[in-house]
Amino acid sequence: MASSHCFAPLVFLLLLVGCSGRPIDPLPSKTADATNRQPLQTSRPYNIAHRGSSGEIPEETAAAYMRAIEEGADFIETDILSSKDGVLICFHDLTLDETTDVGEHKEFADRKRTYEVQGFNTTGFFTVDFTLKELKSLRVKQRYPFRDQQYNGKYPIITFEEYISIALDAPRVVGIYPEIKNPVLINQHVKWADGKRFEDKFVETLKKYGYKGSYLSKDWLKQPAFIQSFAPTSLVYVSNLTDLPKIFLIDDVTNLTQDTNQSYWEITSDPYLDYIKDYVVGIGPWKDTIVPVVNNYSQTPTDLVSRAHAHDLQVHPYTYRNENSFLHLNFHQDPYAEYNYWINEIGVDGLFTDFTGSLHNFQEWTSFNDKNASSLLHKIASMVSSYKKA
Repeated sequence: MASSHCFAPLVFLLLLVGCSGRPIDPLPSKTADATNRQPLQTSRPYNIAHRGSSGEIPEETAAAYMRAIEEGADFIETDILSSKDGVLICFHDLTLDETTDVGEHKEFADRKRTYEVQGFNTTGFFTVDFTLKELKSLRVKQRYPFRDQQYNGKYPIITFEEYISIALDAPRVVGIYPEIKNPVLINQHVKWADGKRFEDKFVETLKKYGYKGSYLSKDWLKQPAFIQSFAPTSLVYVSNLTDLPKIFLIDDVTNLTQDTNQSYWEITSDPYLDYIKDYVVGIGPWKDTIVPVVNNYSQTPTDLVSRAHAHDLQVHPYTYRNENSFLHLNFHQDPYAEYNYWINEIGVDGLFTDFTGSLHNFQEWTSFNDKNASSLLHKIASMVSSYKKA
């Protein structure tokens, strides 16, 4: 049995951390003091809310991002695509089929198309064939059937600008982490009147809202942002447009990049890491690229993290999910065991998670170090002493 003297501080800590089951309401942003907000924490790996708190609420919605902020996210992550009329939107899939009710809209029945996407024919309702007004008429639904379905049909697709406003209106400093999503296809199907390309519009939007500055600079800490993409040419291109830090996303090592047709095996080599470090501050690998998996068991880790760190690159793997179907058997269906492994054994610098609250709680509980514990026990001893004297 555990020693009883450890119990009181732990209970006290749990009470301090708290647990909110409240429904999503607008954040009290309009009353928050924008000049005196709690700063971004930079002392531990970043909690990156993957499409918002998407494990609880349909992904890429305002409610999912608000929940993530409420639960302690350092960054809210999003995927940026475009509407037919050139408005940048927050949406992951190129097609609307899986996470919206587009199939229920008879007025759009003739919009289904087949396009080549990264060498394969893909059929569905593509965002690039709908105006923003039409996209706004749709409602988003949960991607996975085993997740909470109560929010299906309640929230619309939001724009890049609406997403930025959510971060800027938060009662503390919250970073953004937008992805330049499938730029090859977007630039093929969407044309802007001024002749600019998707990447130009993406950066213009960030500049419009004051996002600038290199990693950890004064400007960056005021409004933190990482730009991410699977397309290396896009990252190189935007490097000439903004000094904001960039993250190169890495898929399964057998896949090919959408723009340069290189395998991710090639682009995780030391020569390529040495090349790309001039344009990015880090990489965002699929976590199974770092730690291979066989029969749902994690195997011996590769040296990708140590090699990236040797090139002064951060490592932000994706995606951490609480459900048993996503947890490798080594972790005994315990998401906290997985977080502990990746943070304390693999040594990553940030984590993309669908469950912002669980990662935040894990980091809060495990940051309760000996110094804090000693201080708390001293206060408790003083209180007990005062009581005895009374």
